[in-house]
Amino acid sequence: MTTSKKNKAYPLLDSEFAVFILTHGRPGNVITYDTLRKSGYTGPIFLIVDDLDKTRKEYEKRFPKEVVVFDKKASARTFDGVDNFPDMRAIIYARNASFEIAKKLGVKYFIQLDDDYKWFQYRFDGEKKYHPKDVKSLDRVFAALLRFYKSTPVSSIALCQGGDFIGGTGSAMAEKVFLKRKCMNSFLCSTERPFKFIGRINEDVNTYTRLASTGALFFTTNQVSLEQPQTQTNPGGMTDLYLDSGTYVKSFYSVMFHPSSVKIRTMNTKNARLHHSVAWVNTTPMILRETLRKKSTL
Repeated sequence: MTTSKKNKAYPLLDSEFAVFILTHGRPGNVITYDTLRKSGYTGPIFLIVDDLDKTRKEYEKRFPKEVVVFDKKASARTFDGVDNFPDMRAIIYARNASFEIAKKLGVKYFIQLDDDYKWFQYRFDGEKKYHPKDVKSLDRVFAALLRFYKSTPVSSIALCQGGDFIGGTGSAMAEKVFLKRKCMNSFLCSTERPFKFIGRINEDVNTYTRLASTGALFFTTNQVSLEQPQTQTNPGGMTDLYLDSGTYVKSFYSVMFHPSSVKIRTMNTKNARLHHSVAWVNTTPMILRETLRKKSTL
């Protein structure tokens, strides 16, 4: 299977780029698919579904020629799940399988998305002032993101999430346009820059902290955000797994992978819950300016 659609307005979004929606058990509720089209994305979309999904046939019926099925057990043998639980209800299998899937499709660049996004929003206007506005030309957004990705050595770039802007103009993410050293939920990737997601649960945090400690670059841009339902409210997908294990167990996977920088703390929200906290000074290599070097006394 190959893609051949050409985007004349944004040539970077040609046959080398595609959107991958990672989904499981929600063939009748793939919200992201409609949101992408409504938001102005015209390129190829593929739904990444595992072979153990009991609703696989329904996916293939609803999305003919857009469903790619992968071997879930084969994917499990390619990474460290860091536990011995038999439960395979996790997105990491699809995340790691996506690189080989992209190669088979002839796609060099792809962005991994969850299946429950309700809309995409610009967070800043043309003068870089905080001003949320719905995206109507997602082709333009993806083309800009891809241009930046191709010009830098980063492993992956993510769009920020609605929850990053709790407090509106008073939130730190709304102060100015910048890149944050984390990468969650959405991942722009390339088959030429492969990496392995690690840890069966909380795989995004596990990966960007552990790999960042060895010099890999992972970023989130706060210029555009994606919006999805509140955690653990949308049935199917990862929701049932999180409800069974709780956020304490989920977050502790990242502590096991990088105990020198990740800890568990209580989030100061109305409904307090345990969550991971990353100390970046203990996570990534720090490079000092040569001017700060102390003069040798020898």
